[in-house]
Amino acid sequence: MIAGFPFSEVGQLGQGLLRTLAISAIGIAGALAVGVLLGALSALRIPVVRQVIQAYVEAFRNTPLLVQIFFLFFALPEAGIELSAFTVGWLSLVLWGGAYNVENFRAGFEAVDPVYVEACRALGFSELAAFRRIVLPLGGRVALPSVTNTLISVFKNSSFMIAIGYPELTHAAVDIVSVTFRAFEVFIAIGIVYLGLVWLFSLGAGLLERRFAIPGGH
Repeated sequence: MIAGFPFSEVGQLGQGLLRTLAISAIGIAGALAVGVLLGALSALRIPVVRQVIQAYVEAFRNTPLLVQIFFLFFALPEAGIELSAFTVGWLSLVLWGGAYNVENFRAGFEAVDPVYVEACRALGFSELAAFRRIVLPLGGRVALPSVTNTLISVFKNSSFMIAIGYPELTHAAVDIVSVTFRAFEVFIAIGIVYLGLVWLFSLGAGLLERRFAIPGGH
């Protein structure tokens, strides 16, 4: 027994946690990459591209994540596209988190004073080079707090995958409760796990924010 649980139950929760971390890690990395890339393209105000990106953002920010998960898992097979629960898990987190990060990064990039860009252009740099050297690092720092909040939500939303039978942490807990009827202990245990991991994530994010804070708030 470990903390009141048989080894088999602890092992089942551990396997669920590993699966949660797996889809969360891919979801966080993907949402970050999507946010930076599409946020930059949106901030550059490229015709047509900006409108397409905005349509993606509106679609995924204004519909429930659970509906998006069901669409990928249940509706796409009718169109001949069948995805595993694991693939739907990380892909839905990437698309959902990416949509929020697009706006996080776009706002951060657009918050950079144009004077800095103009000075860079005056030195002979191209618009793209000015964006890479000035807007990207400064705007990224501005966006960091909102981005980290979104990434924490991506991790927490991994629990939605119970709806499609992906055996993540919450799914494992429900399975254990269905056999042992020890809902109080089991859900207290996974609540502590989620709380601890989110606390560690928040602590790391706070350290990053202080490390990359813009002097004087500019």
